[in-house]
Parts: sequence; structure tokens; C-alpha cells
Amino acid sequence: MGAQTTFSVAIGCDEAGFELKELLKRFIEGLGYGVEDFGCHSSSPVLYPDIAAAVAMAVGAGEQRLGVLICGTGIGMAISANKIKGVRAAQAHDTYSAERARKSNDAQILSIGARVIGSELAKSIVKVFLESEFEAERSGKKVERITALEQANRALPSDD
Repeated sequence: MGAQTTFSVAIGCDEAGFELKELLKRFIEGLGYGVEDFGCHSSSPVLYPDIAAAVAMAVGAGEQRLGVLICGTGIGMAISANKIKGVRAAQAHDTYSAERARKSNDAQILSIGARVIGSELAKSIVKVFLESEFEAERSGKKVERITALEQANRALPSDD
């Protein structure tokens, strides 16, 4: 995909992910994607839910197709992003999970932990995430069910 890509990727981090975010911005641009940086812009402490929400709102509104969030573990960013209606954020610290997040779950946001993985693995994970496509024929009904749960904001009855 790489050089043929025409969309921009939203990226954001907290102070723990700042250095990795800066590295990943250059890496993503090198793959041929645009990058929109939602912060943070230094290693000073920030409220990561605000950054996650900004990225998730841009993705949820269709302003950005995909997003990448980085914090210490990737957990808080994923939880925060998933609070935005219509957004599916997945934490992944390996390439298989990143691929499946896109193909099986139609995740639009990848969340990674700068204190959990190194920069080379982070690059591999991001590349796989950006280059994977949702397999609607195989997983569409499952993702529709996730969306229905979100809209109902409660458990749904079984299809059995």
C-alpha cells in the first residue's frame, strides 16, 4: 500500500508516548500517509483522555480514516477513545493483534504502550495496522452487533 496511500492518519500521545509519537510520525509519513498531530507536543504531563478524545472525535466524524494513540501502556488511551460513539480503538502490542483489530473488528484506532514495546516493534505494528483492511464479508455482522450494543447502551438479547 504505502506510496499509493492518499489518506491522513490522526496521531496523539501523552507525555510517556511523546518520543515514540515523534518517531512514528516520521515513519508513517515515510510510508506515504499524511499525519495530523493532535498532541501532546512535549514531554510535559497532559490529561491523556483529552488527547484520545480529540483523535477519536476526528476519526468518528470521518475527518481522519485511522488513528494511532500512544501512552505508557496503551490502555488508558484505548479506554478513552472507545468512549466516543462510533469509534473502535484496539490496544495491540504485536502485529497479529493489530492486523486482526482491522480485519476482524474494523478498529479505526490503534493504541500502543511506549513503556511496553520498543520502537522497531511499534513501527511494524503501525505498518500492519495501516495496511490491513476490514473483512466485512467475514466479520460484518459481528461489528454490526458491536455497533448495536453501543447504540442501545445495554446488553442485547441473544440471537439463539
